[in-house]
Parts: sequence; structure tokens; C-alpha cells
Amino acid sequence: MHGIAVALLTEDRERLAVLRHRLETSQGGRIVFTYVGFPANASDPILRQIQDVHADIVLVEIDPRAEARALDAIELIRSNTPQVAIFAIGELRNPSTIVAAMRAGVTEYLEGNATSEAMAEALSRFANTRSKTRATAGRARVFMVTNAKGGAGSTTVAVNTAIALQEAHGGVLLVDFAPLGHAALHLNLRPAFGVFDALQNLHRLDASLLAGLLTQCKGGLQLLAAPSQPFTLSPTAAELARLFDLLVSQFRFVVVDCSNRVDGTARLLGELSNAILLVTQADVVSLWSAGRMRPFLEEGAGHDRVRLILNRYKKIPGFTDEDVEKATDCKLLWKLPNNYQATAPAIDKGVPVAFGDQDIGKSFRGLATALADAAPSAEGSLDLVYEHDKADRKRKLAGRLLTPLRAGQ
Repeated sequence: MHGIAVALLTEDRERLAVLRHRLETSQGGRIVFTYVGFPANASDPILRQIQDVHADIVLVEIDPRAEARALDAIELIRSNTPQVAIFAIGELRNPSTIVAAMRAGVTEYLEGNATSEAMAEALSRFANTRSKTRATAGRARVFMVTNAKGGAGSTTVAVNTAIALQEAHGGVLLVDFAPLGHAALHLNLRPAFGVFDALQNLHRLDASLLAGLLTQCKGGLQLLAAPSQPFTLSPTAAELARLFDLLVSQFRFVVVDCSNRVDGTARLLGELSNAILLVTQADVVSLWSAGRMRPFLEEGAGHDRVRLILNRYKKIPGFTDEDVEKATDCKLLWKLPNNYQATAPAIDKGVPVAFGDQDIGKSFRGLATALADAAPSAEGSLDLVYEHDKADRKRKLAGRLLTPLRAGQ
């Protein structure tokens, strides 16, 4: 524990003394650098000093009166010293600030009046996960799957997309955040633990404890299951951010089933995701619902993350992809073919169609390829585009995305 080197940055000289004292008395690490102020640009000497002292962690205080400067500093530190972990300390009353900090690169968010004991626990969590985190190439991509209306098939999409990603790339975790989890039934599993246990044990959750809460699925997919009884647990932004920071350090892809959630948790999960896959069908009620779910999911995020997945697709004469996008004000990413004869028995038997060679299984594998190969944008979302016309698709054949037609329709 004493080998953890900490650099401390704040804009308040009095707070610097307080934070320094709490860190020193935590006996969780050693302070190697302190500074009143934040780096202003990539050539700022502060960044060089952080590198020169070989800091393992940079603790940045976020003052609510000037949080923008702190968030800019966090992004600057992350981009110029990627080997250094960043902790933030500040108020917990503003969820958007916490999520913004996590997206900027923070791996732990501490309450402003955190005691020495709380700091020691945070440093201990860092020590326990450091080796695995360093071995992981980057942070996992997070895909949230939700439905425009009940019965759209979002759990089916989440489960089969996760399986297809696991088969192609490995290192996939499926997290069931539905109020009543069905993912385990789709996989024919009986989990002993899951999301509820992880949230209840965040104060001591590390890689080892997390592994004990997961359920192993066929093909290597891991499941963090929802309870088998309805639950109304509403985690805070800080709790979700802490949970997902651990998850993305242990896996390559995290698929979140957020079926039937229209609440603050759904919004927070969307903000923590690289893409939100909104599952709908091509009927009037479903498209009407999708058009109202998109602004709800993107409120507060400020980024274009929602993409439409058209499930149980059948071609309707005179009704084009452009009509779907116009009706929902949402970009279409994928069309999954209607194959009830294969999908319904697969759900009943707990053997997902992504394991098979039918058209629907091939389409899920194509969707997984699109998600895995999409280029990241500067704000953390993904460049996910559905190619409408064949001429353009041929021109982009050397590009990174497949289309639903080529994937098996």
C-alpha cells in the first residue's frame, strides 16, 4: 500500500492542507507532488512534474463553483498521462458532474468531506485492481439496450448481441438492469448473485469479489444478473459510476439490458454508455414510442448516442428506412429479420439464436461486428451509421461496418 504515489491538485490552498493531512493519515499511499492550480495545456510544467515523480494517482478536487476548469484539467491529465489513474473529490449532489468526471477519465469519485478511512478504502481498491487494469488494453465499450415499448424484444437483442460479441472477440459482460431480469432465462441459468449484491457491496467491491458475483455462460460470456423478483433499487450516479468503472476495467465489452426502465437509472446508464440501442418494431405504436424515448434517453447527455434497432423486420412496400428515421427522429443502425419460428423456441429452451446459423443468428453477428468496429468519437460515443444504399455500401466495402443485408438477410 505504501508504494502508491499520489499527486494532489486543487485551486484552494486551505483545502490543499486539509486533503494532504487526510491522505497522509490514511496510510494508504505517499504524496509525491502537490500544487495549487490545474494544468492549462499539454505543455504545462505541471504535467511534466506529475510524470517525473512517477505518480500512480492524481487526486483532483472539483469545486462546484468552477467545475468546468477541473473537468478540463482531468481530460488534459488523462490525454497526456494515460498511465496515471485519476481520482476526483467533490460534492455528490450533482449526478451530471459525477458522470462528466467519470467520462473525462476519473476512476474514483470521493465525497468532498471524505475521511482518511474513506481515502484508505479507495486506495485499497486501486491497489487490488491495478494489475488487472494495467493488463487490460483500454476501457471496455458499453452498449445499453432498451425498448421503445414492452414486447419489442430488447432482452433478446441484448443477450444475442452479447453472445455474438463474445464469440468474435471475448471478454464480454452482460449486465441485467431490468426491474425483473429475464436475461438468465434466455441463457438457461440460475444465478446466485447479481447486480443487487454488487450495489450493496460497493464499499468493498473489487475484481475478486466481482468475479464471485458473476455467472458463467456457455461460450465464456459472463452475466451480472438482475434479481429474480421485482426490485426498485435506484442507485445514485456515484454508485453507478463506481460500479461501471470496475466493470470496464475487467472486460472488453459490457452490454447492459435496460429493458422496461423509464427512470433516472436508465438515463444515468445511457450517459455511461458509448451507444444506446433502442429496440423497436415497424408498427405505428412502436415507432411513436421510439420517437418519445429518444429525447428522454439523451436528455442531459448532450451527445448523439441513441441508435434504432428494428426488430422482427419485414419489408413494408412504400415504407422506407428514411420513413422510419423521420417518424422517430432517430438514426437507424440495424434491421433484424423476423424469424419467430427460430427465436421463440430458442428463448423457451434457453439456447439463444446467436449460437445458430439461421439468418437471425448471422444478423446478430453482423450487428456485433458493427458495434466492435465502429470508430470512437471525441465525446465518447461511437460513429455508428447504417448504410442505406447499395452503391454507397460498395464504395465503403473497405470500411469498418457491415450492413444487415450482408450479415444474413
